[in-house]
Amino acid sequence: MSIRWQDYPNEGLYDELINERKNPRKPAKRLANYLAKMGSEELQQRRQLADSNVQDMGVSFTVYTDEGNIDRAWPFDIIPRIIPAKEWEQVANGLKQRLRALNMFINDLYHGQEIIKDGVVPAYLIEKSKNFRPECIGVKPAFSVWAHICGSDLVRDANGQMYVLEDNLRVPSGVSYMLENRAITKRVLPEVFSRENVLPVDDYPSQLFDTLAALSPRRVKQPEIVVLTPGIFNSAYFEHAFLAQQMGAELVEGSDLMVDTDDCVYMRTIKGRERVDVIYRRIDDMFIDPEAFNKDSMLGVPGLIRAWKKGNVALANAPGAGVADDKVIYAYVPKIIEYYLGESALIPNVETYLCNDAEQRDYVLKNLDKLVVKPANESGGYGMLVGPHSTKKDQDTFATLIKKNPRNYIAQPTLSLSTAPTLVDGGVLEPRHMDLRPFILQSRGLYCTTGGLTRVAMVKGSLVVNSSQGGGSKDTWIVDTEGK
Repeated sequence: MSIRWQDYPNEGLYDELINERKNPRKPAKRLANYLAKMGSEELQQRRQLADSNVQDMGVSFTVYTDEGNIDRAWPFDIIPRIIPAKEWEQVANGLKQRLRALNMFINDLYHGQEIIKDGVVPAYLIEKSKNFRPECIGVKPAFSVWAHICGSDLVRDANGQMYVLEDNLRVPSGVSYMLENRAITKRVLPEVFSRENVLPVDDYPSQLFDTLAALSPRRVKQPEIVVLTPGIFNSAYFEHAFLAQQMGAELVEGSDLMVDTDDCVYMRTIKGRERVDVIYRRIDDMFIDPEAFNKDSMLGVPGLIRAWKKGNVALANAPGAGVADDKVIYAYVPKIIEYYLGESALIPNVETYLCNDAEQRDYVLKNLDKLVVKPANESGGYGMLVGPHSTKKDQDTFATLIKKNPRNYIAQPTLSLSTAPTLVDGGVLEPRHMDLRPFILQSRGLYCTTGGLTRVAMVKGSLVVNSSQGGGSKDTWIVDTEGK
């Protein structure tokens, strides 16, 4: 059965492939026409092929439940999302601008705190920040960069405007799924992919390697880079192993490393000890070194912070970078950009209400049924209230939480996130809401992925895109419509 875009139910939504007149948008025209000719039965077969590829490639993620950890196949939708290259160039510039300013902000907080002295960011926000690390005061990482890998979440609203929803500066995950999505798409829709001028994403591992290598404290031809993982039970272990393999780096756990009396880090190998120059750590601050942080941690390396402070090893991301990975600080990012760079933000923030401000808090409490309320330092879609989908009991619970600890909560309007056609049961294409997580790297220079990980709310009408809560993903095509 062929697909008729005139029957596609996108009324009242901003769909990124099909416009309000039920016609394909210009960058998506060739794809939409091909899908229409392919028909629902063929699409079903292609989806089965994609599911087989996910299984064969071992692409998985772990969900934590009350019954234990469940390893699940990566949920993938075969209909790609398309963004024109000209628009993406502006977005990438905005993301680079943002990371530059955030790194200057973090570096300032651990040194002169000029931005606080000048009254741009209130001192008490930093004093009460869960991720400000006094242990990091005075440390001077290479290039004054603390957040080397950033995953900023973008959303497009009902008017087509792109916004930054939040920044992830601690241990951002998802880039391996971006790469695997592209590999699966090439296998499942080869004839469609070959006809489009889709910009590549497969240079990310080499870009990541170069970013990390530039941090090496030793000027050696081939610095020793390792990926430090909490182990196989971590939800992102697939990604840790994937990136280590793609970079040609060693995948290690805390017990594989040691800090000697010379305050250098060594890796235990069958050939003896080998000096480690750069650690791409996928372990939270509090667990990376029991000497400096959580003394009960079995995941980290005793003495690691000491070695880092002495300049004998580089850590990416640096401890303490999470001070800017705070949804309250997020509200100040446009001011942070203006303060350090003397520029206006190229990508706007979503309007944000700070519950520590009495007037804004009063507005939030009166409009909990309309707003999305988020805790300052949670991730994965946990601990939040989506007002229009909540009960009165949920709203009362959040009102109590906000009043008890107003510093810990922000609120934002419930955006009507953009949609794209998504294959559902029966070979039917229906709109589903989505966001986008590009990845930005910074050390000696700056790099932004060509697109990113598009996450999709697979449940009709849902705005929750996180895979841990039932979301899926799509390949993201940045299409150069002018170069072909």
